[in-house]
Amino acid sequence: VYNWMAAQGDRFTLTSSDMAIQLDLIAKVHGISHAEDHFSNLPDNLKDKRTYGALLNVYGQAKIEDKAEAIMETMKSKGYASDALPFNVMMTLYMNVEEHEKVGMLINEMKEKNVTFDIYTYNIWITNCASMEDVEEMERVVGEMTSDSNINANWTTYTTLATMYTRLGNFEKAESCLKDAEIRMTGRDRTPFNYLIGLYGNIGKREEVYRIWNWYKSSFPSILNLGYQSMLSSLIRLGDMDGAEVIYEEWLSSTSSYDPRICNILMSSYVKEGLVGKAKDVLDGFLEKGGKPKPNTWEFLAEGYTKEKRLSEALLCIKAAASSEGVHRWRPRPTNITNLLELCKEKNDMDSLDMLMDLLRSRGLENLYMTPMVTHD
Repeated sequence: VYNWMAAQGDRFTLTSSDMAIQLDLIAKVHGISHAEDHFSNLPDNLKDKRTYGALLNVYGQAKIEDKAEAIMETMKSKGYASDALPFNVMMTLYMNVEEHEKVGMLINEMKEKNVTFDIYTYNIWITNCASMEDVEEMERVVGEMTSDSNINANWTTYTTLATMYTRLGNFEKAESCLKDAEIRMTGRDRTPFNYLIGLYGNIGKREEVYRIWNWYKSSFPSILNLGYQSMLSSLIRLGDMDGAEVIYEEWLSSTSSYDPRICNILMSSYVKEGLVGKAKDVLDGFLEKGGKPKPNTWEFLAEGYTKEKRLSEALLCIKAAASSEGVHRWRPRPTNITNLLELCKEKNDMDSLDMLMDLLRSRGLENLYMTPMVTHD
């Protein structure tokens, strides 16, 4: 659309904001090198804080640290780093590449240059403290944030804190943070519901998980797959398999988008419990609805059959995995193949071994799973 607009001559006036959006889209569609070319070809009057910021964000998302740092220095020299946004991009980059000390350096620089913090600055800072498991500093940052009259903390801040406290085993503080997060949920955003369901599940609060679920369902005309995925995972983590089965059946009967990841959650749980028959029933029901399993769906079932030493069924599942949708990116988990190879050895079943090795060769994977095996005489 932007290419078409540009080709219309003077019909449209394209601003630097338009160019920033186009640069971001080019990077996503055509790659970073094309985005760089686009930026280089811009007239000087369109190379401002918006387009420089867009290029910085492209580098930040791609974790290209040296180029991001170079653009950031250019933005500083031109006076384009006067607000929090470019600093937030750089801090997120440093956090993602685990250079946590550089986040603190940027925070200090912002303070020295009187760059006003926004809520994202504080959220990144708090998350960085959590990543370093520095509770004392994290709590000090929260105190600084709450005393900042320009900041209204959002739900993200408190779910981040809850995650940290949960990791440290302080479930009481975690629950308090989740209550604070609930107060700050506004609008029609489904995302915080998914977080709350998972986080209440992590601290063992089954009743709270159902309370949030009911609130979720009353707030929207329908629940998307991600909501069911969060709820199902949480209930399984809590050991509420009866509830998980009810939620799964509710999803299966109400959705028109049969996401195999949801099927996989229940199947993998059954396989871990040694209930391969139940896992097979789940898959059969999914197929009856027209669902299309991914390779790892079949692999979960293969794992269950292997544990029960049902070699022929396990091999059929691996064969189905190799011929299912998304197979071009699939590589079977090494432990599954190793266990199958050992089962062939244990049963001295050369036909099954040959079938498995032929399948791996057809995928170009045989060298990844080489292991001492029974040799042919």
